[in-house]
Amino acid sequence: MGMETIVGLGRQTLETALLVGAPLLVLVMLVGLLINIGQVLTSLQDVTLSTVPRLAVAAGGLFLLMPWMLKRLVTFALQIFSDFHPFLN
Repeated sequence: MGMETIVGLGRQTLETALLVGAPLLVLVMLVGLLINIGQVLTSLQDVTLSTVPRLAVAAGGLFLLMPWMLKRLVTFALQIFSDFHPFLN
């Protein structure tokens, strides 16, 4: 297997991982930022106030984005497994 093939496969894998993970991470990050701003303004520093909404948004986002994520991952897997010829040389 040539170096170009390995680098291309690694690049494609990282792109797929970023595309699948980024929307959920952005949602949780935005909610965490809003909650932290609210905690600073109100001086409430309870861990539960920051953890529970983040978990709820992560679960809701995962529920809503799961069909799209699975479609991306299945497409990537089929693309990789459909043609093994470049990997055998």
